[in-house]
Order: sequence, then C-alpha cells, then structure tokens
Amino acid sequence: MQTDFDWTRAQFHLPEGVTYLDGNSLGPLPRAAAGRVAQAVEAEWGEMLIGGWNRAGWMAQPDRLGDRIGRLIGAEPGHVTVGDTLSVKVYQALAAALALAPEGRRVVLSDTGNFPTDLYMAEGLLRALGRGHELVTVAPEEVEARIGDDIAVLMLTEVDYRTGRLHDMAGLTARAHAAGALTVWDLAHSAGAIEVDLAGAGADFAAGCTYKFLNGGPGAPAFVYVAPRHAERAEATLQGWLGHAAPFAFEPGYRAAPGVARMRVGTPPALQMAALEAALDVWERVDMAELRARSIALSERFLAGVEAACPQLALVSPRDPACRGSQVSFRFEEGYAAMQAAIAGGVVGDFRAPDIMRFGITPLYLSEADIDRAVAVLAEVMASGAWDRPEFRARAAVT
Repeated sequence: MQTDFDWTRAQFHLPEGVTYLDGNSLGPLPRAAAGRVAQAVEAEWGEMLIGGWNRAGWMAQPDRLGDRIGRLIGAEPGHVTVGDTLSVKVYQALAAALALAPEGRRVVLSDTGNFPTDLYMAEGLLRALGRGHELVTVAPEEVEARIGDDIAVLMLTEVDYRTGRLHDMAGLTARAHAAGALTVWDLAHSAGAIEVDLAGAGADFAAGCTYKFLNGGPGAPAFVYVAPRHAERAEATLQGWLGHAAPFAFEPGYRAAPGVARMRVGTPPALQMAALEAALDVWERVDMAELRARSIALSERFLAGVEAACPQLALVSPRDPACRGSQVSFRFEEGYAAMQAAIAGGVVGDFRAPDIMRFGITPLYLSEADIDRAVAVLAEVMASGAWDRPEFRARAAVT
C-alpha cells in the first residue's frame, strides 16, 4: 500500500490561515467525523433510542475499534479494547502487571520524563495496595541500568511528552523480562505517530489515547492492550459492570469477561466512539512505515529551518531522528509568550513548563510548505521580539 498524503490532507478540516503543529496534543477535525456523529445522534440515538445498543452496535464498539487501533500498534487481533480515559487504563494495566509480578517484588520503575498523570496514578495505586510498594524514577537514559531483580514492573511512556525522546521498547522490554519484571507502555505520543510493534517487542501491557495523532477529538476514549499470554490471567482491579463475563445476568459477584474485554469498565461513550470511527477510516489507507519516513523528513526540515533562523531557541529533542517521536521541541526562557505570538501569527504549537515549545509533526495533513511557513513565522516572532507583548505573557488555563 502506498500512502497518498495529498488525499489524507484533504480528509481534515484545517482552518484558513492556520498551520497546525499541535496534533501531538489534539488532532484536527476529520471531515467525516461531523457527519458520522450527526448520524449517531439523529439516526441512532434519535430514532433507535435504547435500541441503539444492539441495532447500531454501540456495545460492540470498544472491541471493534480496539482491533482497528491494534493494527496501528502491532497488537494481536482481539487484544485491544477502547473506553474510559488514559489515566484509568494506565491504572488498570499497572494493577494487572503488579498482580502478575514475581512474589516479593515491590518496585515500579519509571523515568522522570514520564507524563505526570502516569506517575500520579502509580502513586495512588501503590498507596492503596499498602504493601510496601515503591515508585522509583530515574533519568530516561538511566532506565536500562536501573532494571534489576527488585523491579516488579517497568512503566514507561515510549515517547517523552516534552522532548520527544524515544525509548527502545523492544530492548527495554527484553531487559525487563530478563530481570523477571513486566512492562507497561504508555503510547500516548506513539500511536499514529511512529511504527509500534507491541507483539514483536513482547510488551506485556500498553495503553494510549486517541485524541492526539489518531484525531479522535477532545475527550476521545483511551485504549488498553493485554498480551495474549496474560489475557486470561490479568486481574481487572477496576471491576466494572461491562468487564463482567455476563453483564446482563446481573450477578451479585464479579466474574471476569474473557481476555481483554475484562478491562472494560464504564459504558461505552457512543458519540465519542462515532467520531473516533470516522477518524480511523483515514488510517485504512496509511502505511505506517511511509508515515514515519515522511515524519522524519518534515521534522528534519523544520529543525534545520528553526536552527538557522532562530538562534534563541535551543533544541531539547534528540538530534538523531531515529531517537525521537514525531515532535520537535525547543527551549526558550520566554517560551510561553513566544508560542502565543506564533499562534497569533497562524502557527499553532504548544508550551510545556517551564520553558519548552513543542511542535508536532503530523504528515497526514502537513506539507513542506506548511513547515516552511511555520519556520518563517517563528523567525519573525523571534527577530522582532513580538513575544514581549503583555497580551502574549498572560497565561491561559491550558498551555
């Protein structure tokens, strides 16, 4: 399959005059999504009422969409399900991994570049377990050396949300397994951005969101992966009604559903899943290897342009494109204000405290011309000092 990037670009609504380099935070609107959601609202919810759970297939959506996402992340069919939030899915995956870890192991190993909510969820879970568990974080480059026979679970985000640094999933998973530990991978900045091979890497558990590179929309549901070898043994710590083997039998006690379905918790968000369904249609015509190659080419063009035109910005992403995901990040002391000035100029990226300007490189809808325009706007912002205006320094709730 050869990917036609002109075709994929045409599948998205992109506001006039905007160059969008923030798909690593929220993907743009797929053109088909509005119609698909309208159908779910009017023809399904409106006309079928509660019958939509059966007649429109709402109840089957989590596993159906899970298989479509699974194709993009190298998962075996039938081992990904969709629903809830990424925080919930990280919690479930970590709890299940800890229950399968060797007796006496109490350490969850992560890194200081992990997304804070993953660490928050781990802290809360370990505190609730109350059995002397400990969360240990080290610098990303020190993870491999820290893996030892005290580790129960290695929990990492594959692509660092701030710098784009890319962990070696296969290598670290093999190292963890050699030490007797299990792995939980957060794919928030991987799914739809880079080639992922969960099965090939031997990953135990993984979770991710669908509103970033997969373009499922704000609040789009998360997904969770359970390796086949764990599917019938994984404990669903959050024993939701829809993770029960027979939800409509209304049994007083919990009985886990077969396989990954036991990781379902709450009612499927049918309207959000309708939008996600439309977003995933685009991916049926995308080759991930081609997407990754184009991502690298566009990223290298952007990096070279910014470094030549904006000497005030210091690269914090790995310089080797093979060692980063599909984003490029720069450090600037007034990064927040500079990003607001760029947005006012029609180039949308985002900011992460304390001083990082992030730019997502999303080949589905970005071209070389978009990259060059982004560089030109940033160069003007930096050369003119436009960022030093009061309106650009005022912090909004979301950065």
